[in-house]
Amino acid sequence: MLGNLPKEFPQVIGFVLLPRFSMIAFGSAVEALRQANRISGRELYRWPIFSVDGQPVTASNGLTFTPEGDLDTAGRLQTIALCGGVEVQKAADRRLISWLRRMDRQGCDIGGICTAAYVLAKAGLLDDVACTIHWENLASFVEEFPELDVSNELFEVERKRFTCAGGTAPLDMMLNVITQQHGHELAAAVAEQFMHERIRDQHDHQRMSLPARLGVRHPKLLSVIATMEKNLEEPLSRAQLAREAGLSTRQLERLFRKYLNRSPARYYLELRLNRARLLLLQTNLSVIDVALACGFVSASHFSKCYRDFFGRTPRKERGLPGEGNDLRKVG
Repeated sequence: MLGNLPKEFPQVIGFVLLPRFSMIAFGSAVEALRQANRISGRELYRWPIFSVDGQPVTASNGLTFTPEGDLDTAGRLQTIALCGGVEVQKAADRRLISWLRRMDRQGCDIGGICTAAYVLAKAGLLDDVACTIHWENLASFVEEFPELDVSNELFEVERKRFTCAGGTAPLDMMLNVITQQHGHELAAAVAEQFMHERIRDQHDHQRMSLPARLGVRHPKLLSVIATMEKNLEEPLSRAQLAREAGLSTRQLERLFRKYLNRSPARYYLELRLNRARLLLLQTNLSVIDVALACGFVSASHFSKCYRDFFGRTPRKERGLPGEGNDLRKVG
């Protein structure tokens, strides 16, 4: 398991870069290992990179990497980390999935960084372990794989699997690995090199707190918004929201107008529409299924609200032939 002390050094962790992978996620993982080598004065880790076909692979930011080899070359390793990013669904092809299953049968430790957990799930390699994925993909991931034990934590390491949310979370995952293998002093020294003031553990949540995200600290308003975010599929009425927060409906309206410059109903609708957009872009759910998952009672009502907010219909969002004439831009 990732984190156990290896029998020999350097410990080799092979990174398989998927098309449009997240540069910050990949770099956060590798840089932690590099600094551990530098500070310790020993080659504790090595991190060869691979692509599916051995050809150069381009990150989501446009930078291109030349790998050391293809999947057959990477298959000689005992620990493999897939690095995902944008449109990871397109990377989950038959060749990659077959290879992952073969590596699993050979007893390899296999992990997914950022969105690569999607590929592991497609391969059936996350069925009996806790897993995580980047928060923006969380809703669509749960919709597509409802049987999995999915968390919103920074990373999960269980038996021969590890998954990590992406962003800077791989830095924390590797710092925890360094702590387990070589002690807190080395991990803290690595963290300090990156001005990373606290080594987060796997139970830290991915997203910023509501006050930090919204720039608002009114406790009752934050309570209402948290309730909204938990009830997108079956939206609560304005009266229910007010009652749960200990407010009158008039007080609720005033709070939203004062701090967010919109009504509670409008804010709630925007939350649901933004969730719907992620589901449209990240899953194969039908438009009506997306509508129902986000609290809309009909596809027509959903389509109208979506068009009014985003300036295009749900079908246009997916690049499918749309309905009607050109749409006006919102705002």
